[in-house]
Amino acid sequence: MRSGYRYVLVALAAFLVALGALWLGQALRGEEPQESRIHVLLHRELDLDSGQKQRIEALEQGFAARRSQLEGELRAANADLARAIAHEHAYGPDVEKAVDRSHMAMGELQKATLQHVFAMRAVLRPEQTGRFDKAVAEALTKPQD
Repeated sequence: MRSGYRYVLVALAAFLVALGALWLGQALRGEEPQESRIHVLLHRELDLDSGQKQRIEALEQGFAARRSQLEGELRAANADLARAIAHEHAYGPDVEKAVDRSHMAMGELQKATLQHVFAMRAVLRPEQTGRFDKAVAEALTKPQD
């Protein structure tokens, strides 16, 4: 019976890690409404001048490549976690190592996203930053559906 309990516990842990990774990936890809709000604000409401538009476009292109790389690392980390769970069938050293790798990958993706947000903010004029800051704060504090 104890063995069955461990399988359930490991399956639950794996499910929660996968759910967290899915949520983070969705939020960072911009598929959530709050992320779309930031994009709409930047491209339609802040009246960017042509120089700002060019700089933000360059930032977005650079970040898209970095984000793709980091998302690949996150997928690889989650695949390692799946293999470790299948191998150990318990929260053993391989699972713990794989969870740590997954968390590192998620953290790096979050850091890169925040660096991108601050880089875009630096392009804005002082009269634009207040609205941008408000949209970012709302994106971070809005309850997830």
